[in-house]
Amino acid sequence: MWPGQQPPGGEQNPQAQNNPYQQPGYQQPNPYQQPGFQQQPNPYPQTPQWGTPGVPGTPQPGGGGGNRTKVIAIVAAAAVVVAAGVTGFLVLGGDDDEKTEAKGKASASPSVSAEPSDSASASSGSGDNPRGTETEKPTVAGWKVVVNPKWGIAFDVPADWEVQSPGLSQGFEWEDKEQPDGYDSIIQSGTAEYKSKWCTSDDDKDGKTDDTALAMVGSKGAEGAKSTDEIALNTPAWWVFGGYTEPDRKSVATDKKATPFTTASGITGSYAWAQSTNTPQKGKCDSDGKAITFGFKNSNNDYVSWNLYGAKGVQDELPKATIMQILATVRLHGEPTGG
Repeated sequence: MWPGQQPPGGEQNPQAQNNPYQQPGYQQPNPYQQPGFQQQPNPYPQTPQWGTPGVPGTPQPGGGGGNRTKVIAIVAAAAVVVAAGVTGFLVLGGDDDEKTEAKGKASASPSVSAEPSDSASASSGSGDNPRGTETEKPTVAGWKVVVNPKWGIAFDVPADWEVQSPGLSQGFEWEDKEQPDGYDSIIQSGTAEYKSKWCTSDDDKDGKTDDTALAMVGSKGAEGAKSTDEIALNTPAWWVFGGYTEPDRKSVATDKKATPFTTASGITGSYAWAQSTNTPQKGKCDSDGKAITFGFKNSNNDYVSWNLYGAKGVQDELPKATIMQILATVRLHGEPTGG
């Protein structure tokens, strides 16, 4: 982990219950900007200068997690089939959640962590899903609507994206010896994937292939945050770390300042970018990664975040223009059901 820091809270794995925003010694606005930080050229001209986290230790071989990062799938209400070849957690709601670990290992990049059944898919048009988005109208003609009932958020994605069940939470878990259970994680819900089978590999040669998505988008809570700038600056590097660089932290850089932003619906908040550069890689689907987080408040006046991450420096890399177009569609949606 970055010294004294943990991934932002609000959408946590049942194993990880600490709130990083409320821990002693938490510093604002950006925990990644410690003394001795170096600056790197910014590939996104409209965002502030990136800063490199000052992290002790040297990069280890096997970038993108070296198969050490687990992909997590948590289901709030409906059962979901865990994709073959992915190590993750399938948790069926309730106070005494039962954790089931799927067979296989996750790939270094943001692999497909779960595939909803036809009845659970938000984009299937089935009446079995009371929170499906088939009746929702996008603000961009021809796009699809993604809804997160828990946090009262909606946004649109292009037609070729795959919208997941609103009850599905996805993210990453990695080893962290400083935590009581030895793990830490970052998770979000209300997700959609871009090119879910962008890359398929069997790096561990066990005969089971892993599908890696090109990009993922979703939203989560930010319990304990003090400002939208804080959310924007503290979150995106963890998506890059969990999905692309773990255990290497030195290759991750983040914006030095958050950028104010207002969506088409009038939501005001802040966003910031993170990216990795020259991360050690060994798997077929490994790549550098990039992520953007937009922090804002929902209708309950709770701090929340919209997050998108994807592969960087690859042939079909999701362009910034598309990402910003998706971000512009973020809007409030009904009364949040959780928090």
